[in-house]
This record gives sequence, structure tokens and C-alpha cells, in this order.
Amino acid sequence: MLKVHIRPHWEISIKGQEPLDTADLLGLLLAIQDTGSIAQAAKSVKLSYRYAWGLLRTAEGLFGQQLLQTGRGRGTQLTPLAQKLVWADRRIAARLSPTLQSLASELEVELERITAGHARRLRLDASHGFAVAALMGYIDRDALPVDSRYRTSTDAVVALARRECDLAGFHIPLGRFQAQTAAWYLRWLDPQQHCLVKVAGREQGLITARGNPLGLRSLADLASPGVRFVNRQAGSGTRMLLEMMLEADGPGFESINGFHSAEFTHSAVAAYIASGMADAGFGMRAAAAQFKLDFTPLVREVYYFALRREALEEPAMGQLLALMRTPAYRQLVAGLPGYDADGTGDVVGIEEAFTPAG
Repeated sequence: MLKVHIRPHWEISIKGQEPLDTADLLGLLLAIQDTGSIAQAAKSVKLSYRYAWGLLRTAEGLFGQQLLQTGRGRGTQLTPLAQKLVWADRRIAARLSPTLQSLASELEVELERITAGHARRLRLDASHGFAVAALMGYIDRDALPVDSRYRTSTDAVVALARRECDLAGFHIPLGRFQAQTAAWYLRWLDPQQHCLVKVAGREQGLITARGNPLGLRSLADLASPGVRFVNRQAGSGTRMLLEMMLEADGPGFESINGFHSAEFTHSAVAAYIASGMADAGFGMRAAAAQFKLDFTPLVREVYYFALRREALEEPAMGQLLALMRTPAYRQLVAGLPGYDADGTGDVVGIEEAFTPAG
């Protein structure tokens, strides 16, 4: 099976000058940040020392500022400008990667139809999450063709109801907001026609800058003067959960500076905070750990795949469920910060899953 990879790529230019391709420059800057040496960095990214120096000089000429600073006993370090370029690239990747992965999957399907006929593929629509990403990386798509698209939880469940996909990934909080969230998804899920597969348990909460310098511990703190918040996009399951929590206990939406901002992944929220552009966000512990940020847990939830009961009889679906139950995949899930693999791959009824424990 053909595998397509699409990666973000960006250039910087000033009118009348050749644009600067950032690919080599960013790789070099990251390596300098890790090694503290231009020579070692150039070697690690497979650039000649001469080319690396020329690239740095070209970039500094474009910006009119230095990208590196050298201190006795500290080696070579990135200037604030260089650090901003590195963080900009990480934010771009965090924001665009799920969309590009979905586009790559769609292109794979089209190419497969032309080159290898019309083999049956499982169609997965899911909100983006670390356990789902781990599953897509774990599947041997030659043995089990899967067409995956990242979209909001609501859009995924609606697509399943319309038979536009075979599996719909979404998440339900445990405890206080479980019934309210379940009622929303039951607009499209029929307990007689659909069932669920448990993917993972996971933790959501307050993501704050490293060291939590503002001492933010609760949603109420988001309304404090000077706090900059970054939110998920409207329609996402995480945004919906946050709005339920705020409507129940406050503070009001308008009292939070940045509430109407919109990032499309948990990683993008974390990257935004790590780059210094916001002080806090609401999201997953795994995203906070990815960028070495602080995290205050507020709620646990379960991520599920919804599917039609009749699909359980299909060989490809049975193959996927068997893969999800393997010790290797469960270990991948359990190793993600804030995740647990208790019951991963188990099939459960909607009524059983949506009934609060007690």
C-alpha cells in the first residue's frame, strides 16, 4: 500500500529578495539548541559546516538581527528571535499536522483506487487524540487498510449516523457532566443500532506555563487580571466540556481573556502556551507533557469509537479490535501521560457506557 506523508513547509521573504527556505535553518537551530555547538549541530543535521554558517548569515541578514549568542562556559545559544522561529515551527506543526494527516489519508485512498483496485477499507472519523494517533502508527495498513480523518467529535458521530464512516471517535467525561454530554451524542447514536469500543481513559485539565508562574489552579483563576487563555475550536468535544463546566460554576465566558480563540488540537494549545503567547489552556495532560508544561487535573474521561453493531461481523473490524487488545498496543496507550488502557479494545453497549457509576 502506498503511504503519503505531507508536512508543513514555510518560507520568509522581503520584497525584492529571494525567499528564505526555513527547513534547513530550523533543523540547524534546533540542533544548536540541543548541542550548544554549530559544528556538532551541522553534523547532526547532515549539513556542511560552511553551508551552515552561510545559512545563518543569510538569515541574520534577512532579519537584521543575530540568531546566536555565545557566552563563556555556556556554548552557543539561540537568541530570542531564533527561539521564536523554532516555536513558530512547532506551533505550525501542532496546528496543521492532523489536517495534513487527514489529507494524506484521502490521497492514499485515491491512489489506491487507481493502482490496486477497490479494496474495502475501514473508514475512521475521529477527534484528534494521542491514543488514536498511536493506533494509526501501530496499524500495518498493508494488512488492514484504514482511511482516517480527524474532525470534531460531533462531526464524527454525525458522519457515522449518515453511514459516511465505519468508526466515530469521541470522548465522554466521567462524573458530573457525563449525562449531559451523553445526551448530546445520543441525538445521533441509537443504542439498538450502535455500540462502542473503548479506546482509552484520559485526563483533561488546566495547562499552564512551565512552573505555573501565575499560580493558576482552577477555572476561576482564568478570569484573573492579566491571564491570557487559549481555547479549542468551537464544536470540539473539549470546548464543549469546558463550556459545560463554566456554565455550571463560572466564570463567565466573556470574563476570560482569549476565550474566543481557536486552536484545532491539544498539541496546538500546548505549543501556543509554550511559545509564551498565552498563560493557560484547557486540554490533556499528554499535551502538557509534550511541551514540558505544568498541568492541573480537573476531569477524567473515556475515549470511544462508536460503530454499527452489524459491523462487528466484518473481518476487517474484527482485525482492528484484536489489534487494539494486544499487549503491545495497550502498553503504548498506558505509556501516554494521563492515559490508561483499562478495557482498551472492549466492546460495550451505549447504555452501559453512558450510565454513571455509583
